[in-house]
Amino acid sequence: MNGNGPVIIIEDDIDDQELLSEVFTNLNYPNEVLFFGDGEEAYEFLNVTNKIPFLILSDINMPKLDGFELRKKIKLDAKLQMKCIPYLFFTTASNQKTVIDAYSESVQGFFVKQSSVNELENTIRVIMEYWKKCASPNNFVNT
Repeated sequence: MNGNGPVIIIEDDIDDQELLSEVFTNLNYPNEVLFFGDGEEAYEFLNVTNKIPFLILSDINMPKLDGFELRKKIKLDAKLQMKCIPYLFFTTASNQKTVIDAYSESVQGFFVKQSSVNELENTIRVIMEYWKKCASPNNFVNT
């Protein structure tokens, strides 16, 4: 995890992308925010970039490669595992089975999308602040 790295948002709904973009602008974090419309596009980016993302916020129901399939691919990819990227679901698909399945895939958080900008800002702020304070192997400089 790189505290200054980009936030990867995987969301196929354009309205939700615009809302999240507004929230991140309002919160004024220095992290670049990168949007991907499906898991396949995000996975390709993660495999070619030299950047170490700060975290991944992923929807579940998406075309091509859904959030669960993407999480599985990342877990099986040794190169991506070494980047220690927190993977969180941010979705409207909320029921007990979905949450159990998510944690069974070792996601680091499961958040339900809120409809108001204020609620969304509060949730994103909590997520960002938590992960900025969290230690990870990439936070240490080799000496």
